[in-house]
Amino acid sequence: MPINGPARKDLRVALWTRSSRLPAQATAPAVETGTHGGTDADDRPVPDGSRGGPSAGRPDGGAEAEQGEHGAGAGQGVMSDDAGGAPADGAADANARTDTELRPQIQTQGDECKDRPATAGSVGWRGRHPVAARVVRHGTTTLAVLLVLAALLLPNKVGHLTAPMFLRLPGEGIWAVAALLLLGPGRTGRVRRLVPATAGTALGLMVVVKLLDIGFDAVYKRPFDLVLDWILLDDGQSFLRDSMGPAGAIGVVIGVVVLVILLLVLTAWAAVRLNRVLAGHGAAAATGTLVLGTVWVVCAALGVRNTAVPVASGSSAEFLQDRVQQVRAGLRDKEEFARESADDDFADVPADRLLTGLRGKDVLFAFIESYGRSAVQDPEMGPRVSALLADGDRRLRAAGWSSRSAFLTSPTYGGGSWLAHSTFNSGLWIKNQQRYRNLTSGDRMTLTSAFRKTGAWRTVGIMPGVTRSWPEGKFYGLDHVYDSRTMGYKGPKFSWTPVPDQYSLSAFERLEHGRPGRGPMMAEIILASSHNPWAPIPRTLGWDEIGDGSVYDAVKEEGKDPEEVWKDPAQVRTEYRRAIEYSLTSLITYVEKYGDENTVLVFLGDHQPVSTVTEDKLGRDVPVTILARDPAVLDRLSDWDWHPGLKPGPDAPVWRMDAFRDRFLAAYGDRPGAASAATGR
Repeated sequence: MPINGPARKDLRVALWTRSSRLPAQATAPAVETGTHGGTDADDRPVPDGSRGGPSAGRPDGGAEAEQGEHGAGAGQGVMSDDAGGAPADGAADANARTDTELRPQIQTQGDECKDRPATAGSVGWRGRHPVAARVVRHGTTTLAVLLVLAALLLPNKVGHLTAPMFLRLPGEGIWAVAALLLLGPGRTGRVRRLVPATAGTALGLMVVVKLLDIGFDAVYKRPFDLVLDWILLDDGQSFLRDSMGPAGAIGVVIGVVVLVILLLVLTAWAAVRLNRVLAGHGAAAATGTLVLGTVWVVCAALGVRNTAVPVASGSSAEFLQDRVQQVRAGLRDKEEFARESADDDFADVPADRLLTGLRGKDVLFAFIESYGRSAVQDPEMGPRVSALLADGDRRLRAAGWSSRSAFLTSPTYGGGSWLAHSTFNSGLWIKNQQRYRNLTSGDRMTLTSAFRKTGAWRTVGIMPGVTRSWPEGKFYGLDHVYDSRTMGYKGPKFSWTPVPDQYSLSAFERLEHGRPGRGPMMAEIILASSHNPWAPIPRTLGWDEIGDGSVYDAVKEEGKDPEEVWKDPAQVRTEYRRAIEYSLTSLITYVEKYGDENTVLVFLGDHQPVSTVTEDKLGRDVPVTILARDPAVLDRLSDWDWHPGLKPGPDAPVWRMDAFRDRFLAAYGDRPGAASAATGR
């Protein structure tokens, strides 16, 4: 006859009592005198009479307790649910209804109880220290609750890490508890045990992604892209290696891996722990869930807010929805980018009509790493940098140079320089790694490849930050690329920067620009000394002192330790400013010494520095300047309305960086009508 209803419950109570509590009750000392019911270590209800020793509800002490607890096994001595603890008829009836296949188990439990010695040690730690056990039980449950709440309410932006964000009701948690209660015990018991462990692990993974978002928001002012941004973690490791040394970087990586594993284990444990508590307090949990769900709905409907944030939180659900949309947007973006790439007004322009206004000139495009609007307009840093530019402008004007400046909006922030370089060169908005890969694997004409297409210029690249093969050089149309291995540098590495800026310009002069009998050239030059962590910074040397760079050994010793600098945001900002001043000084003095009437220089920043420097102000704009000695060069830009001088004013024109290629080709080519078309970007 099947067991169901109260009989099954009484049978489970009997089995549990015999297997885990009988030895304790057989000993002389009372464990919890007078206890009538309670909870076990997992907060499951314990029936009355299943605890206690000789004095637990029995006036005659241990003899009767031992008889009742250790009597003959098959159906004998099952404790009742009343406070008296004597054998009850209800229990006997329940045993009479026991399935045939379960009776041997009852017999075995009874036999084990007969043979098991009743010693004080068999009581266990919880029995010997009930108060401490209760504290541990409640403490672990509280810890599990706090851990799950923190994971659900954790924001994914640096600016949102405030106390009110964690003082809200997470709707996802309430609905998850309701779902577990609906599963219930019985046939779904295995599912109910598996679901919390799986959900807890998934919750831990969500926290890991949120932490990545926080890091990317602090550096790049955007969330982490689950598909495209893993390559940037390698750049992060390089930054750590440069700022902390190889051993420190390896230690940080190992620590991060351990913390991720620990986080996944803790969230899974917390979910399983809370599930056990819910199983032991079903009625109370159902009531509490109903009350909290009602409060959540009311707060959501009325828009109740905790300072600036709503009390009814659905942030985790929104976070997951955003991630799904991000993946879908990435798939759509691939198709959209293919359409944009195919639309090129200059693709079919004959070579003899390209860049005719610059024939015979040496055209240099120089990127200054992290040279952003903050460098010239921040109240703390701007005055010093502006004074340097004003002094350089004065000296250059005295030598016959003229300049125009404005701002370009970069597609990236705090890092990802190659996205800015490719945007500037291609005339396409390269905002992610997927677009960059698709661009460099295609045949889009870049600004630099346009010079090569004409056959009127030798095209070279000065890439001191490149430390291994760089196949993209062919895509950009560069006849030759000089990287950190081929520039003849014998000096030390300055943090992330393998080669100081002044040496890079000196090598360019020695290897290409200063060669006798050469023809016109176009060069793309990357000045990387202003790349973070901005310590140590080289100092400006006389151009005849540089040599093979070994002089920088002593210069590096004078610099600051990057690990010490990054402990103080104020020092970080100061060293950033000094690095920008060094790069600008190197470039301005190079033009003064080696420039001539055929030199045209375009220099710009690639992106704003990290938010530690910018304090999330002044957006993504970077300064851009065109400098030439021949007045005819700047006359072609008269309709651009750029500001005169090396520094753009606060109200200078702002273009998106992808607009520059078309406007530049239109201004200096034989297609005047293309200029107006390009301004529509």
